[in-house]
Amino acid sequence: MPQYANIAVSILFDGLAYAMFLFIVSVGLSVTMGLMGFVNLAHGAFAMAGGYFVVSLTTQLGVPFVPALLISSVMIALISVVFERLLYTRLYKAGELDQVLLTIGLAFMAIATFTYFYGPIPKSVPLPSWLEGQVNLGFRAFPTYRAFLIGVGVFLIAVLWYTFERTNIGAKIRAAVDNRRMAQSVGINVDLLFTATFAVGSGLAALGGGLAIQLFGLNPSFAVVYLVLFLIVVAVGGLGSMKGTLVAALVLGVFDTAGKYLLPDAGGFFIYAITLLILLVKPAGLYGREQ
Repeated sequence: MPQYANIAVSILFDGLAYAMFLFIVSVGLSVTMGLMGFVNLAHGAFAMAGGYFVVSLTTQLGVPFVPALLISSVMIALISVVFERLLYTRLYKAGELDQVLLTIGLAFMAIATFTYFYGPIPKSVPLPSWLEGQVNLGFRAFPTYRAFLIGVGVFLIAVLWYTFERTNIGAKIRAAVDNRRMAQSVGINVDLLFTATFAVGSGLAALGGGLAIQLFGLNPSFAVVYLVLFLIVVAVGGLGSMKGTLVAALVLGVFDTAGKYLLPDAGGFFIYAITLLILLVKPAGLYGREQ
């Protein structure tokens, strides 16, 4: 394979793996922000907590990696319900500044807590043998773990699409995102719906946090360092749009990866540049509703 073609394939493959991580973590944030209009800057903390739970389960309790991912996601989903019921509900009708102060405060409290218990040094997890090495697709070998991440992302896209587009609960979520007051008037329990959606979104964030350990490592700053990327995906895709979140994650993931391959000294310039260009043309995001 020619060198330029080899680089292009690497960019597409690594960019797709990166995009799946961005989508898995960001889709819940997009839907919950679109549903309730709540600025949740603690979303990255739920992802970080999921990652640390995976670390504890695999290294201290000997739980295999994949079951640890599932257990961690469920645990964070349940824990998030407690936070949502005790703290978030009190500020649903408050201004954005109050919401930002609460959730960013929770994020920094999470950073301090996990620094105390786990230390500042990046953590890793033991992988099963079938996730190590490379998988040969005939024309090229690719890292097995990144292929696994892509597979998980595609599976979740299919599950979420079916849930949103083909089930009663999905219809209720779409109705509440489009017009919350009208959804309430026809008997939809929007508060219960938001709690459930918030839990699922936090669980997905935890899953993404666990999957990210092998890609980026895990330290307490994860809660805020990657939060910016999740917010960018939500803004570019449009609030409440699963399709928009997916398209935004793909575009940003591939562009960011291409920039780091071709001009590594430019760092994260490209992801911010493409974000700026898209929002200049579509201020509400690719699939957001214009006000």
